[in-house]
Amino acid sequence: MARNLAHAGHDVKAWNRSGGTVDGVTTVASPVEAFRGDAVLTMLSDDDAIRSTLIDSGVLAQAKPGLVHVVTSTISVAFARELVAAHESARVGYVSAPVLGRPDVAAKGALNVLAGGPPDAVAKVRPLLDVIGGRVWDMGVQAPTANAAKIACNMMITMAIEAMAEAVVLTEANGLPRERFFDLILNTLFGSRSYQVYSANIAKGDYEPGFKATLGIKDLRLAAQAAEEAGRALPLLAAVYARMAETIDAGMGDRDWSAMAKFTIESSDS
Repeated sequence: MARNLAHAGHDVKAWNRSGGTVDGVTTVASPVEAFRGDAVLTMLSDDDAIRSTLIDSGVLAQAKPGLVHVVTSTISVAFARELVAAHESARVGYVSAPVLGRPDVAAKGALNVLAGGPPDAVAKVRPLLDVIGGRVWDMGVQAPTANAAKIACNMMITMAIEAMAEAVVLTEANGLPRERFFDLILNTLFGSRSYQVYSANIAKGDYEPGFKATLGIKDLRLAAQAAEEAGRALPLLAAVYARMAETIDAGMGDRDWSAMAKFTIESSDS
């Protein structure tokens, strides 16, 4: 994302808590320096990482007045509400813009960006979102709505992975190779990118991480928390959450989250 912004002609300065540099991007020594620009995009892994790096450390309080902060991470709806209040107190603009897309999609500048927040703040950063995204989706004026949508999307991806795994168990038990079954569903009922990407993983038995199972269960936990806060029961969510937990307990936490299919298929004989 940073590389694409730099290649588009923006003056990009970045701080990376895990180190490393990016072509065309000036590395700064602290997050405070990154918050001196006109806009800042953060991609930190979860609520706790954002809280410790930006809130508890006092970085947000030192941000340039009028700056717009865009959080592109998948975070909880409750924490997004906290961020709205914290940014109002710091007189800093805030936009929730979680993204859909694996690293290869990000490299192409083709992410789907789910943008929520005050229209003036979104408009200010829209040229940046257009660079990193193939499409920017308007999720409304309340920033946490975008986070709810992203969590729901990730929840549905895990449901698709489990659905394909169980379908493989059923069809292979009756003599149909999974590659032929996937050819059928991709060209009839389910041709979306999620089905294309994860059916290929399942067909090849290749679960090298694009998105780790440990991050997947984090997102499912966020979905469960959001459902509980809303007073809603989601039984299929409970099922895939349990299955992802079993996958991690089986030692596949650092594999791609589609390794849940491997666990389902291999445990079906027991």
